[in-house]
Amino acid sequence: MDKHFRFSAILLAISFSMLSFTTSISASERKINMNQHWKFYHGCIANAEQPSFNDSGWRVLDIPHDWSVEPLPVQREGITIGPFSRMSIGGPDTGQTVGGEGWYRKELILQPGDTDKILSLYFEGAYNQTEVWINGQKACFNAYGYIPFRIDINKYCNAPGIPNTIAVKVINEGLNSRWYAGSGIYRHVWLIKTDKVHLDEWDTFVDASKVEGRKATVNLHTILHNAHKEEVVSHLNVRILSPQGAEVYSATQQVNIAGEGNTPLSLSFEIKKPELWSVDSPHLYTAHISVRSDKEESDQITVPFGIRTIEFNAKEGFLLNGKPLKLRGGCLHHDNGLLGAVALDRAEERKVELMKANGFNAVRCSHNLPSEYFLQACDKLGLLVIDEVFDQWQQAKRPQDYHQYFDEWSEHDMTTMLRRDRNHPSIIMWSIGNEIAERADEPTGEVIAKKLIATIEKYDTTRPSTAAVNAFWDRRHFSWEKDSERAFRNLDVSGYNYQWKEYEKDHARFPERVMYGSESVPKEAAQNWNLIDKNPYLIGDFVWTAIDYLGEAGLAHTLELAPGEHSPQFMGWPWYNAWCGDIDLCGDKKPQSYYRDILWNRRDISLAVQPPVANGKREDINYWGWKNELLSWNWKGMEGKTMTVHVYSRSPKVRLYLNNRLIGEKETTPDTYTASFEVPYEPGELKACNVKGKKETASAALNTAGNPASIRLTADRSKIKADKNDLAYVKIEVLDKDGRVIPDCEIPLEIKSGGKGSVIASGNGSADDMRSFRSLTPKTFRGKAIVIVQPDTQEGNIHLTVSAKGLPEANISIETYE
Repeated sequence: MDKHFRFSAILLAISFSMLSFTTSISASERKINMNQHWKFYHGCIANAEQPSFNDSGWRVLDIPHDWSVEPLPVQREGITIGPFSRMSIGGPDTGQTVGGEGWYRKELILQPGDTDKILSLYFEGAYNQTEVWINGQKACFNAYGYIPFRIDINKYCNAPGIPNTIAVKVINEGLNSRWYAGSGIYRHVWLIKTDKVHLDEWDTFVDASKVEGRKATVNLHTILHNAHKEEVVSHLNVRILSPQGAEVYSATQQVNIAGEGNTPLSLSFEIKKPELWSVDSPHLYTAHISVRSDKEESDQITVPFGIRTIEFNAKEGFLLNGKPLKLRGGCLHHDNGLLGAVALDRAEERKVELMKANGFNAVRCSHNLPSEYFLQACDKLGLLVIDEVFDQWQQAKRPQDYHQYFDEWSEHDMTTMLRRDRNHPSIIMWSIGNEIAERADEPTGEVIAKKLIATIEKYDTTRPSTAAVNAFWDRRHFSWEKDSERAFRNLDVSGYNYQWKEYEKDHARFPERVMYGSESVPKEAAQNWNLIDKNPYLIGDFVWTAIDYLGEAGLAHTLELAPGEHSPQFMGWPWYNAWCGDIDLCGDKKPQSYYRDILWNRRDISLAVQPPVANGKREDINYWGWKNELLSWNWKGMEGKTMTVHVYSRSPKVRLYLNNRLIGEKETTPDTYTASFEVPYEPGELKACNVKGKKETASAALNTAGNPASIRLTADRSKIKADKNDLAYVKIEVLDKDGRVIPDCEIPLEIKSGGKGSVIASGNGSADDMRSFRSLTPKTFRGKAIVIVQPDTQEGNIHLTVSAKGLPEANISIETYE
């Protein structure tokens, strides 16, 4: 119990007893981070919105915050483990976690210089339904937990110098999600403060999607706002900086803005010899836009953008900057594994890094808006994005899900996505929904689709619309051949969920249709990619999923079943992880990722080992799963037993050696790039080689590792900012005496930290090891675990120590800088 993260209210009260929990803001800053020192209470409570409410006993914490990954306050043997409970309403859907109701409170003091400012609170995300009060007055309700929202707070605030009480209630109750959503204010909160003559980032669209020859045409649209009662004469200044920071364009224009009015403004200009944004060279320009009134600058915003062209057609496929590009895609839920839904900037960026490092060039945000910083990281690192907004329309998938709010809120929420995200060059499509029940219903499906697409066209005409369309398992009276056309009729680009067998037939019927696999499974990867590789009208494939995620527990399980036994769709306790990712929660490649490397020509050869199934049983691989194989030649106790060795290669022939003895030479199956061998296990080296003619070329090997001898700690970065938005991910590996990771090693660890930071989460990549989740004493899984370290805002060093019984202690230091 005491080894799990408890975030005890008593300890926090001691830690923060010398701090003030009131934010006093500078009058000169435009956008102020409001993450620090909120008071929090988990549960239902009366009158907490009132300024006079006594919150002295509440916990003090920083946001982003997700209470659903925190250990439950009462632990009952056999019922709860850390944050997991057998009583979870969501069950496998939400990974056995618990939602409920939570309250956040914070005081804010304005300065004298803020008297004439326009003030708004900006919440990037709070799950799920959120109500905000300012000084006891209800200022906002937000229905959808993935949609950011802003509140004009001027009319609710006290005069400068008098504290203002912000109270936020967040409700995550009932069956409202098919995956782990998290609970609470899980993304950033900001105070935005402008003069009465001001700009708005969401009103500003820099369209740099037209390139001809050696010049790009940029169309910049914005709106000037005037909260004065009288007309104001202002001057708008636009400066465009190149990726290297050089000014490539500037202009100033006089604008008359009516009293309490808004003036739209558009500029069109050329940039010569533009540096184009692409997945390999993600060049970013910057638009500095400012407005001056009465000879003083009243507001300024900065908008990064990329110059690039996108085209979609059935003859050439998807073209980025005029060149065909196949989308090597992965779907991705929003959570950050051991951190839950908490959207710290470094965690969001690391997901993009992991995808790029493993060959992905595109992500489908499933099935909701990602965080702002995730999209910024996609822009910066070069990952293409399908931005998706809904998982349901009017018809429910779960009783308390968003369908309750769709009719009233969908246009608002779609608009928010478009206005927030349209400046990101990484985004190439807008998705109006995933596996929508009404997709082919007449006339409902078409009416809703047209309305959503009209909203897209109102705010952005540079990107196509799409949706992820599935088979009619939910509409048994429909068939794909007769009825699917209605689901695609209004879309610009057609997403197919698990329907690769329909590609060629649909192309024959609809030769102008552009298609892609919006979801596919690892075990059908070759079938999907072979079709995509040879057909230009198929522009890519998005595997479910790129990275493991919480919830949909055990979706990708593989079991050994006796005759008459059947496999469930999900796994029960203690599974909490879907397990379908190419990459696990620690960021390590799983076997299917090595296979995908072969399909994508990123690796010449790989091999994996599948142990025999128990007598009288058969291996059953759930649809999203992968066969029970490992990149391991450690099978103690299996000596002499026959192992199946799968060699993956595009080479026509491969050879397999065991301890330098030739086991055999085989042709690889052309459609799956696989050759399989039966090999009695003995320790040593297992080596596979490609064969070209009589010559052996590329090779891959697995070696039997010995007993644990040491622990190796490797940080993703040795220096990080002294900022709670930055993190260090420290990989833990158990090694033998020769420095090899031991792939069958599962031993308990003890983790300690000190210095200018702390461990905020640690654990392993297992899908069902609940006791190791966010524990300071996790077990290794397949020889590995991970620690996530957060700085405490001070310059210096963070010290991390990891120990295990019988092994030398391992230490590492991470430098923090301001």
